Amino acid sequence: MSQLLPRPYWYLRHGQTDWNRAGLSQGRTDVPLNETGIEQAVEAGKLIEQAIRAAEQGRITRIVCSPLERAHRTAVIVRDQLVAHGLPALPLSVDDGLAEVCFGEQEGQPIADWYDDWIAEQYTPPGAEPFAELKSRAARALNRATAADGLPLVVAHGALFRALRAVMALPANVRLPNAIPLSAVHDAQTGWNLSELP
Repeated sequence: MSQLLPRPYWYLRHGQTDWNRAGLSQGRTDVPLNETGIEQAVEAGKLIEQAIRAAEQGRITRIVCSPLERAHRTAVIVRDQLVAHGLPALPLSVDDGLAEVCFGEQEGQPIADWYDDWIAEQYTPPGAEPFAELKSRAARALNRATAADGLPLVVAHGALFRALRAVMALPANVRLPNAIPLSAVHDAQTGWNLSELP
C-alpha cells in the first residue's frame, strides 16, 4: 500500500445527490447534485472563504477534484464562491484517480451489511474495486495533489475518503457528511489530525 506524503491538505466531499438522500450506493454512477447539494456546496465555499481569511488553517492555492459530475460541480461552486467574495480564481484540475470506487453490482442498491466487510477487506461485491486497491489508488492521487508547493483543496467522495483514512492510520469506517470541509495535517509525533473548517 502507498504511503502518504506528510503534507497538509483540505478535503471536501461533494454535496448531496438524490442517491445520497435515498441511502443508495453511488460508486461510479454519475449522479448529479440535487438542490440541497448545490446549497451545501455554496455553504462549503463560504466556510472555506472564512477559513482562508482567518488564515488559521493555511491558504489553499489550488483545487483538485474527481472527474465525476457531483464532485466537479461542487469544486466549481466552491471556486466561484471564493471569487464572489473577492478572492482570486484558483486553478482547478481533475485527477481521475480521485474518482469514487466502483461498487460493481451494488451500485444503485441500498448500502447494507456487505459494506463493513468490504472495508475490512473480507468481501468485494462482484465487479467492484477491492478496498485494498482503492487505498492504493487514493493514496497515489492524494500524493499527486500535495506534491506541488502550496495547500490543495481535494474535492472527491465518501468511500474514497474512507480509504484515505485507512492509509492515514485512522479508523476507516467513518461516514463523512456531504460538503463539510476538513483540514488534514500530519504531525511527526501524533500522525494525521483531521479538523472541520473553520
